[in-house]
Amino acid sequence: QVQLVESGGGLVQAAGSLRLSCAASGRTFSNYAMGWFRQAPGKEREFVAAISRSGGSTGYLDSVKGRFTISRDNAKNTVYLQMNSLRPEDTAVYYCAAKLVRTYSTTYYIQAKMYDYWGQGTQVTVSS
Repeated sequence: QVQLVESGGGLVQAAGSLRLSCAASGRTFSNYAMGWFRQAPGKEREFVAAISRSGGSTGYLDSVKGRFTISRDNAKNTVYLQMNSLRPEDTAVYYCAAKLVRTYSTTYYIQAKMYDYWGQGTQVTVSS
């Protein structure tokens, strides 16, 4: 079992920045590929960014490329999402997710159904 706790959300003006953190506990963090997803009111959960267990590969939703950066610190059991140039349409609850990958891999995962564990989410609100 892996427990994930997100933090760092809040209210920010358009063009501002936030850094989300997701702290993991319970298992060897480096064995997990990680992802960030978001869900806006009335919309389905969507993929935002993902990183391989090795940290060597990352993937992003097209609309956040060049603005968001996912990274991980395996020594701190934490994955981050640095969000710059925020827009009102980025407003959502942001969730981190973990997928067990038993062997060394540079694969990242963009489908929510591939993930084994989820955090409770952190609200990000961007005002115009």
